Amino acid sequence: MHSPFRPALPETVMDARDAQGTEFGDLPEWDLSDLYAAPDAPEMKRDLDWLEAACTSFAADFEGKLAGLDAAGMLDCVLRYEKIDLIAGRIMSYAGLRYHQNTTDPERGKFLGDLQTRITDYTTPLVFFSLEVNRIPDETLEDWFAANADLARYKPIFDRLRALRPYQLSDELERFLHDQSVVGAAAWNRLFDETMAGLGFDVEGEEMALESTLNLLTDTDRARREAGAHALAEVFGKNVTLFSRITNTLAKEKEVEDRWRGLPTPQMSRHLANHVEPEVVQALRDAVVAAYPKLSHRYYALKAKWMGLETLQVWDRNAPLPGEAPRRFDWEAARSTVLDAYAGFSPRMAEIAQPFFEKGWIDAGVKPGKAPGAFAHPTVVDVHPYVMLNYLGKPRDVMTLAHELGHGVHQVLAAGQGELLSSTPLTLAETASVFGEMLTFRKLLEAARSPAERKTLLASKVEDMINTVVRQIAFYDFECKLHEARRGGELTPHDINAIWMSVQGESLGPVFEFMEGYETFWSYIPHFIHSPFYVYAYAFGDGLVNALYAVYEEGDPAFQEKYFEMLKAGGSKHHKELLAPFGLDASDPAFWDKGLSMISGMIDELEAMED
Repeated sequence: MHSPFRPALPETVMDARDAQGTEFGDLPEWDLSDLYAAPDAPEMKRDLDWLEAACTSFAADFEGKLAGLDAAGMLDCVLRYEKIDLIAGRIMSYAGLRYHQNTTDPERGKFLGDLQTRITDYTTPLVFFSLEVNRIPDETLEDWFAANADLARYKPIFDRLRALRPYQLSDELERFLHDQSVVGAAAWNRLFDETMAGLGFDVEGEEMALESTLNLLTDTDRARREAGAHALAEVFGKNVTLFSRITNTLAKEKEVEDRWRGLPTPQMSRHLANHVEPEVVQALRDAVVAAYPKLSHRYYALKAKWMGLETLQVWDRNAPLPGEAPRRFDWEAARSTVLDAYAGFSPRMAEIAQPFFEKGWIDAGVKPGKAPGAFAHPTVVDVHPYVMLNYLGKPRDVMTLAHELGHGVHQVLAAGQGELLSSTPLTLAETASVFGEMLTFRKLLEAARSPAERKTLLASKVEDMINTVVRQIAFYDFECKLHEARRGGELTPHDINAIWMSVQGESLGPVFEFMEGYETFWSYIPHFIHSPFYVYAYAFGDGLVNALYAVYEEGDPAFQEKYFEMLKAGGSKHHKELLAPFGLDASDPAFWDKGLSMISGMIDELEAMED
């Protein structure tokens, strides 16, 4: 369902059967039966039939009539819309999760594509809803909210819709865009996913998939890391024309729609969706870029010294420290580490996370055709989230588990808001995930058995934070430059490569040399394709959590309860309202400096260890 109320399906994810036995223990697989037992389950047909009829009757009952409703009538309208959104979300969650677990299976791709088309067709009659809402006078809305508390609860939904009012097209054009979506961005997204999942990388005679090849960049053997980097560059280079075509097309499609809507910048649609002011994002971006010298430049110079190198290559960026024992966590150790860290903050947090491990809500193994990366998908509020990992036993994989479980806890708590209000804007959607990572990191740091182990943990966390803040803001700058350049005409692969390199050198610093072929590494980042300008949400979330964690460390006895209330709010409150109980304000430029100072302080401690 193309709805203004729910986020796009995350970019990666199959049915669950027996746990997958590996060197890390039995890795769990999804049990998708809480959504549907099978693609041909009778419940699937039941819900599709219901959805088609519900959309038709909704339009018959309400189209052209919204302004004449009373408060009770509008509440009935919203509740019916919410039920439609929930059923469509359930269907597409099942199809999307099943497909992304094996994107190379033609049957799964066809199933997803056919359902996307059917649901787009079914929901076309609903396009009038947001258009008519935006024609209702402000006074009418205010009278409705004053008269009916149940309807007033949905005020944030109306506020979000009406923020789009200046950029709304005619009813006919909005319907056209809705119908056309399945052969527009959605089709190019599928082409990207299927191409990426099908790529093979020859690493010293061994054929590897993308995830396993990227994993080599953290190998202890420098020659092995280099071989992985060159294998990536070779395959990306061979496919860069296709990835350039996908990128050019999506950027142009966005530019056309933005121009028709009158959006002032390519980023504005993302800011509106995130319910965040452009100046707040700009303050974040500027603070991070200004901090490059004291963060990434300083840390990587320190790392080069540790490695006995005058310059670093791209395959050294995430390399383990010299002398660092290659530590591996089996699945049970990863599970207990994260749950213990969560319980140390609040037993309630661990209790919410526990069922993910026991009920088939996690798919952890690396498998052929499975998309790379990790995510937590909320599905719908009357089911539960599903977490996807590509678990390889490294400490970073444990932190990824903590991160995605944080999302899962957030999504479980926010489900009480109902389908339309549960989705958290991206700027706040990373709050619980990054906080869960921080709790797990602090737990590991407390248990460090030696200064060397503490140094390793600190360095690893600094690298993760640089990847989350510096790297993601560099990604954001890349997108800003790319979309601006695309307005002037089609971009060649060389053009896009040059934009990529301009932000890489600035963000990573003078200690780096860039191998031939690295200029194509933009091509595998899925966010550029699926969710333009998504990436700043990671930096936003990290900075926000660093500031939140500082408040937690100050010992506020009510912190846990305030924290859970914030997560339970979902998308029902603005970031100003959510942060106010903690004495924080993201619109204050000093807010971001406070978060960045936590990273700088960790680098200070690492430098002090050299003395």
